[in-house]
Amino acid sequence: MPLFENGHTRISYDTEGEGPPVLLLAPGGMRSANNLWNNMPWNPRKELKSKFQLIGMDQRNAGNSTGPITEDDGWDTYKQDQIALLNHLEIETCHLVGMCIGGPFIANLLKENQGRFKSAVMLQPVGIDHNREAFYEMFDSWSKEIINEELGPSSRTMERFKHNMWDGEFLLTVSEEDIKHVETPLLVLMGDDLYHPQTTSRKVVELAQNAILVENWKDKEYLQLVNHSIIEFLLGHS
Repeated sequence: MPLFENGHTRISYDTEGEGPPVLLLAPGGMRSANNLWNNMPWNPRKELKSKFQLIGMDQRNAGNSTGPITEDDGWDTYKQDQIALLNHLEIETCHLVGMCIGGPFIANLLKENQGRFKSAVMLQPVGIDHNREAFYEMFDSWSKEIINEELGPSSRTMERFKHNMWDGEFLLTVSEEDIKHVETPLLVLMGDDLYHPQTTSRKVVELAQNAILVENWKDKEYLQLVNHSIIEFLLGHS
């Protein structure tokens, strides 16, 4: 995978297929990396590359990407990386497909850049619903691999970074009021577990101006139909 260097940050990315561009925002929490799609029930790298140009990326400090961490970092740090990569590839408009942590990434991109994104697909977005401690534990497990008290980042820095990431409400990067102003067409494939509560998916669809909810999609019996629906949704807004 090529590397995009932006200051002290190095983003590993890949492009696959031809057609309307789609930015992939992979699952994995703080370990969000493009190859994790290969383990998912629905894999856009397999299902979309015949009709779309896919831009997959490892988020900073996940997969093969690296970057500094400061006490002020948070969701907007990732958004800046994502926008910088699109600018580097000279992609003016695209679709968004994100799973898990990709849901908040998408919401944050749409908060200020709706005109740049033609549509978005959220698959089981993470969200807050009596589960914050689970996200803290997930972050702490990841941060143990990152902390370096001598060279940085320190445990103090990582603690502040954790709270910047996981102390929000709802979809973490946006408020319910923010979602009400999202006009970008959304297709939301519902989550149904501790990290991806049903309530988050349902609330996004309830509040957004142009959103569709798919409740059942992970089981083998649904995947072919869901795949067709996602492709038609993206092509319909290309």
